[in-house]
Parts: sequence; structure tokens; C-alpha cells
Amino acid sequence: MDTAEITADDLVALVQGYNPKTNEKLIRAAFDYGAEMHEGQFRHSGEAYFTHPVSVAAILTEQQLDDATIITALLHDTIEDTPASYAEVEKLFGNEVAELVDGVTKLTNLQLNSTQTKQAENFRKLFMAMSKDLRVILVKLADRLHNMRTIKSMRPEKQVQKARETMDIYAPLAGRMGMQWMREELEDLAFRVLNPEGRASIIRRFITLQRETGDVIQRISGDMRHELEQAGIEADVFGRAKKPYSIWRKMQEKELSFSRLSDIYGFRIITDTEEDCYRTLGTIHRRWFAVPGRFKDYISQPKTNGYRSIHTTVSGRDGKRVEVQIRTRQMHDVAETGVAAHWSYRDGVRSKNPFAVDPARWIAQLTEQFDAEEDHEDFLEAVKLEMYADQVFCFTPKGDVVKLPRGATPIDFAYAIHTRIGNACVGAKVDGMRVPLWTRVKNGQSIEIIRAQGQTPQVTWLDIATTGKAKSAIRRSLREEDRARFVKLGRELARSAFAHVGKEATDKVLRTAAKNMRLDGMQDLLAQLGSSEITGHDVVQAVYADLSPRKGEQVDTARAVVGLEPGQSFDRAPCCHPLPGERIIGITFRGQGVTVHSIDCDRLSAYEDQPERWIDLRWHEGNHPAVYDAVIDLTIGNGTGVLGRICTLIGEAEANISDLEFQERKPDFYRLLIYVSLRDVAHLHSLMVTLEAESEVAAISRYRDVNAVQHAEKGA
Repeated sequence: MDTAEITADDLVALVQGYNPKTNEKLIRAAFDYGAEMHEGQFRHSGEAYFTHPVSVAAILTEQQLDDATIITALLHDTIEDTPASYAEVEKLFGNEVAELVDGVTKLTNLQLNSTQTKQAENFRKLFMAMSKDLRVILVKLADRLHNMRTIKSMRPEKQVQKARETMDIYAPLAGRMGMQWMREELEDLAFRVLNPEGRASIIRRFITLQRETGDVIQRISGDMRHELEQAGIEADVFGRAKKPYSIWRKMQEKELSFSRLSDIYGFRIITDTEEDCYRTLGTIHRRWFAVPGRFKDYISQPKTNGYRSIHTTVSGRDGKRVEVQIRTRQMHDVAETGVAAHWSYRDGVRSKNPFAVDPARWIAQLTEQFDAEEDHEDFLEAVKLEMYADQVFCFTPKGDVVKLPRGATPIDFAYAIHTRIGNACVGAKVDGMRVPLWTRVKNGQSIEIIRAQGQTPQVTWLDIATTGKAKSAIRRSLREEDRARFVKLGRELARSAFAHVGKEATDKVLRTAAKNMRLDGMQDLLAQLGSSEITGHDVVQAVYADLSPRKGEQVDTARAVVGLEPGQSFDRAPCCHPLPGERIIGITFRGQGVTVHSIDCDRLSAYEDQPERWIDLRWHEGNHPAVYDAVIDLTIGNGTGVLGRICTLIGEAEANISDLEFQERKPDFYRLLIYVSLRDVAHLHSLMVTLEAESEVAAISRYRDVNAVQHAEKGA
């Protein structure tokens, strides 16, 4: 059916084909609502935009999905691109649909094609979206499939971007979910954009091969049917040539030319019962030679997404290999729709397929190993490892089955059982024999992990491990071990650095240093100090800045402010005590000169209606003498010698105390205002940092009094 011509009647008919009890009224309402919302919108191809959501819904009917998913497909772009709102969709179509549409909208906004780190961060969000409701991903995959089918109407650079994103993320995700047909079509559509010459050359070679050998598929299918009839097995046989991209990838992986590539044809045999699957296998192996090492029994050991099938590769007398998949009809349903089989309908009822997996359990299994992965690039690597992995099945000494990707080692096996077992691993036995940790495990082997107390992962394990879970756990353990060592070393370096300037590296001093260096707490500061990312001098400077007299000529206090008229005098406003280095403004007073305020002084609001009195001023650049008063509001513990230590610190910072005012005297603390003479605002900042590090200082801030005004201002 041409998707551009699908009407509401057509779509309802497609759903009723597998679910006669569908809520026809609600689907029609969603169709009409979507059409109304997208009215006046067009695709790049010039078609009405609503043809796209309808086509996505039609793709999902092929997987026989429930009404909520079909309605979501019709509305998946409404919240994002039309006046429709979440509340309105919820009111009209219910909470379930609104949540799903919102989920697809958020997924669309992830922009998975951006930079590597961003891509990894978004991949993490994608998995979170999946964990809430997997149907969000089913709609998104169908959305991507239709966009790829109609990609020619996009700009060339946009085509390449979408094709690369499809190849890297959506195609393997579809495969991992068990939707192999969708994975193959997405890959092939992306391949058509990314390497049109390569694809065309493979198709040309196919045509030549067919001309030379005749219709191989029909001939072998006929032979298989004949053998099965002779054995009394009822089964359907389907044959096909593999997709161009699948062949291209095999050529690249095995470094073979097309002419030397053998298994380019695949055959599928669908039987009635599991017993017939094994009888079929025997029949095929009696008639054709089985290729060693190419047999996989996913019926007795199914994949995590529910996939069950027997895979074997056989060759005829001409040496040409063909791949054969054998499964029952129920297994075939899961193989076609994968995890989506959970929502499939057959004859109006939810499909009771015993092989369909629980999507929540599948997602939990897939995501648990990524939860602790802190580094986004490590996360992306781990995800891709898991997405592309083929599987082998090994046994624990108790006979439990452990699934691992092909090429896995005993280290992967250990971490698959438990992180604690992996961390303590010192060796392994395979089928009772001691083996090195880099040994590749094989199907059916029994593996025993040898552990030792006090053992920790080695850096070399990262090269040996293949699973995302093992690599993540090893990295995490190495980070923690390194961090503990660096923190210990950092504390000793900090003690030495502060002792060198006659100070003590107390926890409060170190916390203050971390805060001023914008680090994530004292432990982070010590770890970075221990790993040489920062120096002891940096840490000391962050608390006790080097305030020795600066070289160069000092600025004369009479000409400290730039912007005054010749002979015009100025005073610093007592409300804000502006310091050199701060942005300032001047307010004129007739016969009294100019009062200088900080640009953020609250007192300036009193002159908002007198703009003619405002003068734009700035401080003269250079070294100012320490004669400018500022007021510090300080709360300190009421202990012996505390005030003396505070005064000593101020003196060491080359700031002069001009006055002290006690605001509060309590049994356990004092609050006081300290008037200090400073060079500039940087001098004030470093002094406050130094005081804040003192263990008896409970609170510190710069004090400003908006009510403090000069006599001239009162009489103005």
C-alpha cells in the first residue's frame, strides 16, 4: 500500500486484521486530531506532513502492536511541532498515550548525532527512556525507518548525518531488541546513503552471479522441502539473499572478495514443534555437509531478548555455503518482533507467546551494568560492546548458565557472576584445568574462578576483558584504588606545604582551599594534589595569597579616580566603601565635589530621577596604597586568643585595622565589625579567604550600610 494514500479506514483495517477488538473509535479520533494539528505542515518532499505519522503507525501494525502504540505513532509529533499540549492529549486519549507521546518527544530532542561525549550522555538518557516504557523506542524506531525510506528528499549533508546516526545507534538497537528485519533494513538504507558505490557494486555482482548459476534460492529451497517431506516433517522453507550491507560487512571483516565469500544466501525453516526443529536439523545435516564451528543452539540457550532458533551453516558439493535457521512459529513471532512481542495481538487478544520476554526485565538486565559508569565515553564503549555482541554459553561449577559475548575471557565470566568475584579473581579453571586469564572461553565450557583475599583488579585487565560490565567494574575499582592512594599522598603534601609558610593544614583550611579552587570538596583537592594535577603552592595560595608589596610606582590617592573634571574633588561613599578594582559611579553635590559609589550600591536608587548628577568614573590602573577602608562582618568563637589570631592574620595580610565594633557578645561567640585599610578589592578578597580558613571563624561577609550618608549628602 502506498503510505501517502493511507486513510483512516485503511489504518483501522490494518489493525483489525490482527486485533478485531481494537478501539476503532479512538484510533479514528487520533487520526482526525493528528490531521487537524498538522494541517498546513509539509515534509521536505512536498507531501502533507501528516502522511509521516500515518506511515509510522502503519509500520507498527506490521508488528501487530496494541492500540496505545498505534495512537502514539499518529500523535508522536503533535506536542513537539503543533499547538497540541500534553494536557490536551491526556484529556482526549488518556494518560498512557500522553506519557508515550511525551516520551517520544523527549527522545526526539536528544539529538543523538552530536559530539562523542554528548552522544554518550544522550545514549544514557535513551536507555532511561527505554526503561520507562519500551514502546517509546518502538515508535522511535518506526519513525526512523520511515524517515530513512524517504531520506532522498533531505539535504545531502543531513542525509549523511541521519544515516550515520542510524548505523551507529538505531540499527544495532533494533538488532539487540530482536527486530532483525528492522536492523537489516535500517542498515541497508543507511548504507545506500553512506556508500552508494559499494552497495551498487554488490548488487551488480549478485545479478552476474544469478546469471551464471541460475536461481540458487529456488533450487536449494526445493531440495530442502523435498528432504523434509521424505522425513515426514511439516515445515515452511524460505530463502533469500543477504542484504548488501550484511555482505559488505562480511567482506570487510574477513578481508574477502565477493567471489570468495560463501554464505551469501540464508534459509529459514519454520516448523510446528520444538521436536521438529531438531528432527529438521538432523535431516539437513544428513543431506548437506555441516560447517564445523558454525552451529548455534539458541533454542536450549535463548538470547536475552527472547530469540530462539537453531543456526547452522552447510555446504554442498560445489563448496558454496548457506546459512540455515530453524525455529517454530511461536519462536518466529518473537524473532520477527523481538521484545515488542510482549505487546503483540493475535486474533483480538494479547499474544500469549511463551517465548516473549518481559521488557522491564530485559531493560533492567541491559542497563544495570551501565549505572555505575561515570565516564560518558566509557559508557558509550560499553553500550556498543553489548549491542554488537554475539553470545557463548558457559557453566558455573554448580551448573548455572552464564551468557557472554563471543571472545569473552574468565575475567568477563567472573564479573558476570558478581562484581565482588571479579575484583577478587586471581585465576581460573576451564573444564578443571588451570588457564591464563586471557583465555577465550568457548560454548559449553565449565569455568571456576579462583579468588584471593586482598586481590584487586590490575590495569592490564582492561585489555583482557571484553564485556562492558567487566570493563566498567575494573575502571571503577582502579579509580577508587588510585584515589585512596592519591588522597593519602595529597594530605602529606598539604601538611608540608602549609608548614613551610608557618600554617596548619586543618580540614577547614583544606575545605576553604577546595571551595576557592572550585573543586568538589577536600577529598577531591587531596586526590588532585597527590596525583600532581595541582601543587602545594596552588593550595596555599588559595587560602593565604601572596600579598607582598608589589613592584612599580604607587597611584597617588589624589588622582586615584579617572573621569573627574580638573580641580574636582571626590570622597568614597560610607554606605558601600568602594575599593580600587570595583566598577564605580559618581554623584555630584553642588559646592561639595563628587561622592563615589560602587556600581551595585543600593543607595544609588535615591538618585534615579536625577541623571544629570551621575558621572561615569573608573579607578586608575596601577598599585594603590593600603589606605582604603572596608568593613568586614565577622562571627568568631568566644575562645582564648581567637581575636588575637584574627588580628595577627590581618596584619600578616598587610591590612591595617582602623576600628573594631562589637555587635553581639554571647557566651559562645562574638559578632563584630572590623574596619580595615586595604589596597583594592583583590586585597579584600584574599584577606577574607584567609580569615574564612581560620577554624574559629563561623561566618564572614563584607559589611555595607545603606543608611550611612555623608554630611554633604544630607544637606544636598
